[in-house]
Amino acid sequence: MAREIERKFLVVGDYKSKAYNHTHIIQGYFATAPGITVRIRIRDDKGYLTIKGPADKQGLDRYEFEKEIDLEDAKELMRLCLPGHIDKIRWLVKNGKHTVEVDEFLGDNEGLVVAEIELAYKDEPYEKPDFLGKEVTEDTRYRNSHLLYHPYKDWK
Repeated sequence: MAREIERKFLVVGDYKSKAYNHTHIIQGYFATAPGITVRIRIRDDKGYLTIKGPADKQGLDRYEFEKEIDLEDAKELMRLCLPGHIDKIRWLVKNGKHTVEVDEFLGDNEGLVVAEIELAYKDEPYEKPDFLGKEVTEDTRYRNSHLLYHPYKDWK
């Protein structure tokens, strides 16, 4: 069974000058229930279907199924999604033996920048780069599925 173990942080410093790559991501959702999401993602020129299960109490560990699908199928399925979508640029920053994924949100979530570090196991040590601020792993407001219904522009 595939697991996703990640820590999530707000970003407080320069990450772009440290990035080795970036991609444009648009995601639409078929279903969002407490702890469960089914989404379509278009990442540059590739499509993906992803299903995520409920997270543990710390929001750190959850089941994740992801499958690459044909881009044209992804575009067609995107039309069937719930209203709204998540639009972001993902910046990849090498950090020790990990890659930090920094999501710079666009559209209704513009101004929000969140970073994630995927781990092999919950207590795996990692280096914390200087651009990471407060940890928000346990705060469900920063989940993409939550941002769909409660966009960052409405937080202030």
